[in-house]
Amino acid sequence: MKANIKRISEISGFSPATVSNALNNKRSVNLKTYKKIWEIAEDIGYRIHARMPKIRFVIYRKNGLIIDENPFFSEVLQGVGAQAGECGCEIVFTYIDCREKDSDDQVNEVLEDRDSLLIVLGTEMQEEDLDRFREKRDSMILLDSWSDRGDFDAVLINNTDAAWNAVRYLWEKGHKKIGYLRGEYRIKAFQYREYGFYRALEEKKAEVDREFIITLGTRLDSAYEGMKNYLDTHTALPDAFFADNDIIALGAMRALTEKGINVPSQVSVIGFDDLKFSAVSQPGLTTIRVFQKELAKMAVRRVLEKNREGGFVAGLKVQVETKLIERGSVADIK
Repeated sequence: MKANIKRISEISGFSPATVSNALNNKRSVNLKTYKKIWEIAEDIGYRIHARMPKIRFVIYRKNGLIIDENPFFSEVLQGVGAQAGECGCEIVFTYIDCREKDSDDQVNEVLEDRDSLLIVLGTEMQEEDLDRFREKRDSMILLDSWSDRGDFDAVLINNTDAAWNAVRYLWEKGHKKIGYLRGEYRIKAFQYREYGFYRALEEKKAEVDREFIITLGTRLDSAYEGMKNYLDTHTALPDAFFADNDIIALGAMRALTEKGINVPSQVSVIGFDDLKFSAVSQPGLTTIRVFQKELAKMAVRRVLEKNREGGFVAGLKVQVETKLIERGSVADIK
């Protein structure tokens, strides 16, 4: 029997109009219907020039200070690949490294691709880095970052609320003097976590001691060295520290331990990300779990939805929730 729209309609149970819209990437066809129609079309040998969109996933390295050593991002890449496979669409991974001489050419290659939808991992991006991508906004989702101008659709972690929750948790455990281990390179995620840190303390009317706001490097070794240097010149410590991420927390914990300061009996530490090795550190790191794969899958689903709908009338900002994971690095001192 001839492979045509009528035949696909009979097999799928969808109207010819719905089948036609799906095969031509028109709006108002949900993803489940879209996938089913395309699967049937392929099974019966139907041929059409239109096809499922290709997604270009861009890993943007500003300086590598966050991305290079953090296993968080391998989980993100796995999530993107898995969701693209489920949706039956092609995924192409592209790296832009601002440290390389041809970084402008790398950006131009992405901007000149008119056939692909775009997801940009913007963890290390600053506001000025987004300017060149504004012409691609209609076919783009920003992942793990956000423009302060609100003109990019984005999927990101609920950073502020998660940090607020972490600090409140420390307070509930009896810690009234809470310090902050802040990453030296102030990515957007760290800025939002800082808001949550101060918001929680303001709600408790707690005094913030600037001596306990410590800026550390964002690599394991630089966080360790920074904390070691701090401890060489400071004897007072807070009850607990909130850290911008697990890498910073673990580097600081190593320095504290070498200095003979016990975690958590003398000072507690809570991190952010729930990296796999945080569960096996000594003590295990209490932290905020981020669902990296779901974050990535959400970005794929949203960019496909955006393509089908012809863009969103209102800007889209999806924040994926987190979960507090209790281990041994926080003591209950109530």
